[in-house]
Amino acid sequence: MKLFSYFRSSAAYRVRIALNVKGLSYDYAAKHLIKNGGEHKQDDYLALNPQGFVPALEHDGAVLTQSIAIIEYLDEVFPTPSLLPRSPRDRAIVRAMALLVACDIHPLNNLRVLNYLKSPLAQDSEAIVEWYKHWIAEGFAAFEQLIAKHSSDNRYCFGDTVTMADTLLVPQVANSRRYRMDLSAYPTLQRVSAHLESLPAFQAARPEVQPDAE
Repeated sequence: MKLFSYFRSSAAYRVRIALNVKGLSYDYAAKHLIKNGGEHKQDDYLALNPQGFVPALEHDGAVLTQSIAIIEYLDEVFPTPSLLPRSPRDRAIVRAMALLVACDIHPLNNLRVLNYLKSPLAQDSEAIVEWYKHWIAEGFAAFEQLIAKHSSDNRYCFGDTVTMADTLLVPQVANSRRYRMDLSAYPTLQRVSAHLESLPAFQAARPEVQPDAE
């Protein structure tokens, strides 16, 4: 099993957490998103993943892309411990929480969008930071309420075990910290993230401990 990753990629961070939670070993193949014009844009990688995004997971002769799809694949092929609850209703809730980050926050704040705001749209650094914080704040306001409703003990996003929602939350919190965002309006979200970040599977997935960390 090989994971194509970049240490700062929050999408790759999600998959690293899922792999660690399931106790799966993997080879780490770094694709730097800035160096050498962006190693994810080189022909050899585009042949594996035409979108040129990270992460990508190579397993059993197939290359899988998109973090949510990869995490669900891992949950189906390696079902223990499960990252999705048992009932269809609860699974839908966890998926919705995960997709709130993956669809409604992250795409507006990833590197290619920020670069587009800078050039050709000629937005200055202050405007870009405000853009970044706005979309996180809007998403986290909703996520705070969902955690309060569905967490059993304010240690996990849903119920009392790690789910796919947790693998999405922690990387997004890490991103918000990089931009020095004030998270005081989301106390429950912060408590959950703090607990998750104390777990070995989450600690081993942190950007700063990856082989390509700078």
